[in-house]
Amino acid sequence: MPKVNLNIDIEDLRWSAEIPAIETAAENTKNALINYMSDHADIEIFESNRDISVNLCLSDDAHIRTLNRTFRGKDKPTNVLSFANMDFTDFAAQNNLYNDIELGDIIMAYETTQQEAETEHITLHDHFCHLLVHGILHLLGYDHIEADEAEIMEGYEISVLQTLNIANPYEEE
Repeated sequence: MPKVNLNIDIEDLRWSAEIPAIETAAENTKNALINYMSDHADIEIFESNRDISVNLCLSDDAHIRTLNRTFRGKDKPTNVLSFANMDFTDFAAQNNLYNDIELGDIIMAYETTQQEAETEHITLHDHFCHLLVHGILHLLGYDHIEADEAEIMEGYEISVLQTLNIANPYEEE
């Protein structure tokens, strides 16, 4: 299994103030996802024997609103955005182009994520971990636009979070 590096940029210090050792939480979440997916999914990139990197930016609503407007045409903040650098439909052709693989970027908005955690009566830590799993799955080529795709992606999210002792985020109270 290749080494997966998580590069973390904390733009909004409220993240680290509210989640002590957020870098450790992020690393543990990334490792749980990679270990689970390596055992339960056929992901070609894991067989490449190249180092993989993911960039995580912990930001705020203003930053993510600008990105959401610019790249998705939605003039509002959201909890997380993922920008993949890989096209897995043609991974075999791209596989030999680079020594290392940069999967892409994940950006999270503090205010929206914090508000959602409060509304859902969960900890910010648990919601952060869920959104990080969600974001990395997007970078790995998973999506939730179609119902069958959503079922697969949510199943992986639930299973990975379970390995971290985090409750199913899709379960109704």
